[in-house]
Amino acid sequence: MSDSLIENTRIQTKIIRYTVGVGLAVFLAAWIDWPLAFVAPVFVAKFLVDKPELNKETIYELMVAMVMTIALGLFLANGITQYPIPMLIIIGLMMLWGYYLFTDPKWNLFATILIIAVLMLPFMAISNPGVSVFLATGLSSSGVVAVLIFAFVHIYFPEPESTFSGYQPSPLSKQQRWHAAFRAMIISFPVVCFFFIFQISEALLTMMFIALLSLMITGEKSVKLSAFLIISNSIGGLLAIGVFSILSLAPNIAFYTLFISFVAIIMATQIYTKPDKAPIYATAFSTVLVLLGSTLMSSGDIDNNMLIRIFQLFLIGIYMIVVSFFLETRHWKFLNMQT
Repeated sequence: MSDSLIENTRIQTKIIRYTVGVGLAVFLAAWIDWPLAFVAPVFVAKFLVDKPELNKETIYELMVAMVMTIALGLFLANGITQYPIPMLIIIGLMMLWGYYLFTDPKWNLFATILIIAVLMLPFMAISNPGVSVFLATGLSSSGVVAVLIFAFVHIYFPEPESTFSGYQPSPLSKQQRWHAAFRAMIISFPVVCFFFIFQISEALLTMMFIALLSLMITGEKSVKLSAFLIISNSIGGLLAIGVFSILSLAPNIAFYTLFISFVAIIMATQIYTKPDKAPIYATAFSTVLVLLGSTLMSSGDIDNNMLIRIFQLFLIGIYMIVVSFFLETRHWKFLNMQT
């Protein structure tokens, strides 16, 4: 069998796996409708792109993330949110740990889920501590469903000639990883404190984006990253509006599942046949799933949701550009440490 034929077969398998996985997650989320069910398809889409092979390490990493989420929800439900300063200290320490793990290929997905949970659960629990368990259960349930679907589609649509010999070690030394983690904290934690103190719930998405992107921010990258986020999310927002309009013609689970699967196969084809543009398509499709899921769950206005999201991304872009260039013009010994 020629190399080109093997590669074509591999790409076709990935496209089918992605389409079936997302379609199955959408169907289960709409049918069972547990709390935060709309997150499950987003997780499945992310897992399949970020973790292209099924292995014990990936399943272990994802399951640990779900357990940590539940544990965090239970911890918050016991009243830590009544003590703002200790709560912010704990959030900061967990974010720092998450940033450190993020630079290890073996734990980067776990770190992403950890940072999302660390920011979302305490923020929502301040006004109602009991809601943290509710949200943690919903988020973990979505994660477990996503992991099971991830494993299922890999078993039934396996990677041809797949050989996983373990994750590569982090290219950075421990000192460099901690340096990157502390630098990310300098960028993100002031924003986190500001939003927590003033309880700006509408900006929860902004806070999460800044926290998750802080490790990647440099002066040059911040401009490109801001443009990337705005363009990809704008594309996703427009697609979501179009998809929502079509779905409103036949509002039932079967049509919803089939149509989202149709969109998924188109996006998967672009993701796996155009790897240089894959991040744009993957982010755009995640935006479609988030906007559709959150709108259908809340019976909100998808046009308004998209505009709010794009406006928040503009704010994120401005903040990242200003802060990254500010840090790069400082001559602080800590920031210049590279070894």
